[in-house]
Amino acid sequence: MTDPSDATPTHWTLTLVCDDQPGIVHAVSGAVVQAHGNITESQQFSSHDTNTFFMRLQVMAPVDRTTFEQAIAPVVERYAMRVQLDVVGRPMRTLVLVSKAGHCLNDLLYRQRGGQLAIDVPLVLSNHTDLSELAAFYSVPFEHRPVTDADSKAAMEQRILDAVQEHDIELVVLARYMQILSPELCAALRGRAVNIHHSFLPGFKGANPYRQAHARGVKLIGATAHFVTSDLDEGPIIEQNVVRVDHTKEPAELVSIGQDEESRTLTQAVRWIAEDRVLLDGARTIIFK
Repeated sequence: MTDPSDATPTHWTLTLVCDDQPGIVHAVSGAVVQAHGNITESQQFSSHDTNTFFMRLQVMAPVDRTTFEQAIAPVVERYAMRVQLDVVGRPMRTLVLVSKAGHCLNDLLYRQRGGQLAIDVPLVLSNHTDLSELAAFYSVPFEHRPVTDADSKAAMEQRILDAVQEHDIELVVLARYMQILSPELCAALRGRAVNIHHSFLPGFKGANPYRQAHARGVKLIGATAHFVTSDLDEGPIIEQNVVRVDHTKEPAELVSIGQDEESRTLTQAVRWIAEDRVLLDGARTIIFK
């Protein structure tokens, strides 16, 4: 009979969510032992707000997925856990939505091609043609669907849903996609779509926010990456960054600074999601860095 410990080990990621109660860590550790696994990374958090326990493990184990799932099944059943098991570093199937601004798309595709971001982008969808050459530079298929009225908007949203099915999409990234998603699409993509937007203190909405910020002498420019919900720009926050500016910065400089923060913030959020480090706790996120 073959000894499982002689097999080539796989580096697994295991995330667990359940009601908080005693004995969870001990039970999970025992299940990992049953799978002949060695824990290489372990993080946990108990939310007092929702009485929920969160855990993320990385485990080297010389077993296949079925065997690992069988080893942890009794614990999963006992604690009514929501579990996700994946292979460390497996690229996450990602659909990117864009409009005209290319800074976020460029950063995502550049880091993906360089092996710094564990995503696989089979398609870029856009309501404009401006970024077709950028996608072509990275050899990523680009598809244009104009959005000019209610009918074309509905057609674009249906195409997004079709693309999710067609390409086995796990994550949808709104990389400065300047269209508001319908409540129905937000619900269909719940927990699987991330957006990026600028953040000022105070906030400026409407046209030319950077010119408004310059006129008010803003001192902070930031960016917020969050999950998409039907409440515009109010989904669970994944990452935020900020940089100080002063009166010497012209509007064009503020735009450049803001775009850098947007790119950095969105890429970091996507990286954490792709590494299974982001878990939802109601209206907020738990992130195991």
